[in-house]
Amino acid sequence: MRFFDLHCDTVSTQVARSGGKTHLLRNTGHLDLERLKKSGSLAQVFAAFLPTHEAAAEVGITVGPKELFDQIYAYYQKELQANSEILASALSGADILANDRAGLLSAILSIEDCVLLDGSLRRIGSLYRKGVRIMTLTWNYENSLGYPASPIPADMTQGLKPFGVDAVRKMQELGILVDVSHLSDGGFQDVARLSRQSHIPFAATHSCARALCPHPRNLTDEMLKVIGETGSVCGINFSAHFLNGLTQNYTKTDDIVQCARHIRNQAGIDALALGSDFDGINSELEFKDCSGLPQLADALAMYFPADEVEKICWKNALRVFTEATHG
Repeated sequence: MRFFDLHCDTVSTQVARSGGKTHLLRNTGHLDLERLKKSGSLAQVFAAFLPTHEAAAEVGITVGPKELFDQIYAYYQKELQANSEILASALSGADILANDRAGLLSAILSIEDCVLLDGSLRRIGSLYRKGVRIMTLTWNYENSLGYPASPIPADMTQGLKPFGVDAVRKMQELGILVDVSHLSDGGFQDVARLSRQSHIPFAATHSCARALCPHPRNLTDEMLKVIGETGSVCGINFSAHFLNGLTQNYTKTDDIVQCARHIRNQAGIDALALGSDFDGINSELEFKDCSGLPQLADALAMYFPADEVEKICWKNALRVFTEATHG
């Protein structure tokens, strides 16, 4: 089985925060290249995670989001060069397939929190030229595009700001996959409307089902139906916080399987993907780390036929990434 994981924070939290002392090839986090290659990985999305406010202070980040992106980007490029016999950048679906034919894993660069745009459409073009192909519109704070998921109903209904609408259109025009994970429900509806207008799918790269775990970060059944109707995908987050909400912070493989079954029932099999959030979550996983992805595929195979397991593990993500990046 191959795997296309729509979200991990490894370059941001393991490599960049260590000042380059930790590397992608081999480390003690959830994910490294040796384990990815052994597991059968096809493509891995590496997020430039840009925490701000008190979240930045908690982890010792003292620079602004633009400067932080520049730091993470430099480490990302360094790791690509150091591991060129294993890993290659992918800017489109065609790149992923070409890399695979060459025996290489594909690395895709994303941004988690578009706070660094600060109201500038020109910055989207600059980031596109740097190789960014997925953008998570918000994280846990309001930014120039819109508002985050919130337990406060009035806040949750807020949609994209005018710049957020313009930014989504610009991303669609250039070929950047729009990510609604962390976004308010109102913002989700605005992205869905823009997706229907453009006929370009979007993604919730690392989200789960609110019906199974009532966290505001998760998607309602109605939102999952919209994901299916627009040809988009939901990448299941492996955090117990979003799967079962239990305080012991332990993710059973069956938690992910049951979430997949629910999403299939609401949105259809073509809406399912994986969005581990490796090295961005602190849950203990029954299958340990990225080396356990084949175990997850085996567990899915108990409830899904082989062709559907392939769709969940890589084919749906590849399809949506290919369509959104225009190739």
